[in-house]
Amino acid sequence: MKTPRSCGFLIVKGDPIHSFLLMKHPNRWDLPKGHVDPGETDLECALRELEEETGIGADDIEIMNDFLFENRYVVSGKRYDLGEGSVEKTLRIFMGRLLRDVDLLLTEHDSYHWFPWQPPHNVQEKTINPLLASVEDYLQNR
Repeated sequence: MKTPRSCGFLIVKGDPIHSFLLMKHPNRWDLPKGHVDPGETDLECALRELEEETGIGADDIEIMNDFLFENRYVVSGKRYDLGEGSVEKTLRIFMGRLLRDVDLLLTEHDSYHWFPWQPPHNVQEKTINPLLASVEDYLQNR
């Protein structure tokens, strides 16, 4: 059975990190991310979505190759043309450090915000908070 999978990026500034980027939907904050196209790797998807939704290209970031966040949660099958009931969705998030200032070009979001890196974070319970906690663990253990 087909299972929905989304990939995206957490974009951070600074070393050590001093801020991170979130995109504003009408009712919530989110990451630049989207669904994997047929034949596309997770990283290719994440890079494509990042550029489509923000204008940030692969040459604008340093990918933190030793970090990958994965989360699984239940969504409506109807949303993905998978029929009635619930299905498990996989979310994979890469992390990239912005190498230079970039004028963001928003195509799918109302606005954006650079949030200060001040853990613990309380932004969005299902995906953002666990991601940021995972980043904090990564930073403490590298």
